[in-house]
Amino acid sequence: MKKLLALALALVMVFALAACGESETTPSTEPTTPASEPSAETSTEPSATTAEPVELNIGYMNNYGSLWALAAAQELGYFEEEGITLTLTSFDSGPNIIAAMENGSVDIGYIGDGAHKLCVQGQAEIIALSHISNGDAVIGGPNVTSIADLAGKTVAYSSGTTSENILVQALASEGMTMDDITAMDMDASAIVTAMLSGQVDACAIWSPNSTTVLDELEGATVLADNVTFADSSIALSSWIAMPDRVESDRDVLVRFVRALFRGMDYAADGNYEEVAGWVAGILATDPEATYKEYTSGDWLTGEEVYNGVADGTVNSYYQLQQDLMIANPDSGVTETVALEDYIAFDIMTEAGDSLYGEAAE
Repeated sequence: MKKLLALALALVMVFALAACGESETTPSTEPTTPASEPSAETSTEPSATTAEPVELNIGYMNNYGSLWALAAAQELGYFEEEGITLTLTSFDSGPNIIAAMENGSVDIGYIGDGAHKLCVQGQAEIIALSHISNGDAVIGGPNVTSIADLAGKTVAYSSGTTSENILVQALASEGMTMDDITAMDMDASAIVTAMLSGQVDACAIWSPNSTTVLDELEGATVLADNVTFADSSIALSSWIAMPDRVESDRDVLVRFVRALFRGMDYAADGNYEEVAGWVAGILATDPEATYKEYTSGDWLTGEEVYNGVADGTVNSYYQLQQDLMIANPDSGVTETVALEDYIAFDIMTEAGDSLYGEAAE
C-alpha cells in the first residue's frame, strides 16, 4: 500500500490541467487464449461458486496495460472458478470500446485515461481500477530535444485520447498551447509511420507504440511522459460496463472483478515476465517486446484497490482525474459530477470482501 499512500499525499497538493476523449476506427477481433492450469500458487484463496455459467465479450486494447491482470486471471483459472468464459475483441481506443458496448457487442471493456471523460458524461460506468499509467509520452525526433523546441513544429497526435492529454500538458509546461504547433491528428499506427518516415517532427503517443518509435527512430527523445507531471496529474486505466448492466448484471460484474483482483494480486507480485508471456500469446507479439511494457504503469494489486476504496485513496485518484478534465476547456467536462454517479465503488468493495475483508479471515 506504500505506493498508494505516497501518491495519495501528492494528490492533496494538486490542481492542474488535462483531459481525455474520443477517436474512431474499426475494431479487429482477436481469438481468446484458453485458460491453462495454474502455474503458481497465490496467497488468495479460490472463491467457491455455484453461479450459473456466463459468457462475456471483453473489449481490450493491444498492449500489456490492457491485458496484464485479465491474462493472469484467465491463465490461472480464476475466471473459470467464477463460471465465466471470455471472448476477447481488440480495439484501438477506449471510445471505440464504449461504442461497441453501446451497440451490445461488448459486455465489459478496458479504457485508458482519455476515455474516462465519457464515463463522467454518463456513457459508461467504471467497475474496477486497473492501474496508474505511465504509458503516454511526447517524443521528439532527431531535431527536437526539448518541449520548447515544439514551437512551430509539426506534431502528430490522436485527438480526444491520452495522446492529446499528454501533449496539452507538455505544451502548457512551457506556456504554449496547441496553437503554437502544427498539430496533425491521426490514429496510433499512422503516428508511428509518420514519425519513422520523418513526416512529422514529434508525436504524442501511448505504449507500445511509443516503444516502437524509440526503438526504431535514431535520435528519438522522450520529451515528457506521465511521470513528468506526477506531482500535478494522474492517468488512470479502468474496466467499465454500461450503466444499465451495472444494475441488471451486478452479480456477474462482481464475479468478474473478483477474478480480476486475484489476477492483479499475482501479476503485480513481481511476475511481470511470466504475465508478459501470457499477454504476448493473446496479442501474437514477441514476449520480450511485451515484457518491456511492464515499466509503463504502476501495477496495483487487487487488495491495494480494495483498501484504497475503503480509505478514500482510490476515490481521490478519480476526483483528481475529474478536476483535471474540468480545468481543460477542451475536455467537454465543465461541472463537477459525483464520483458515485459513474464509479461502482460498491462492486469493487463486494468483490474484495470475500478475498480481503473480514469474511476472508
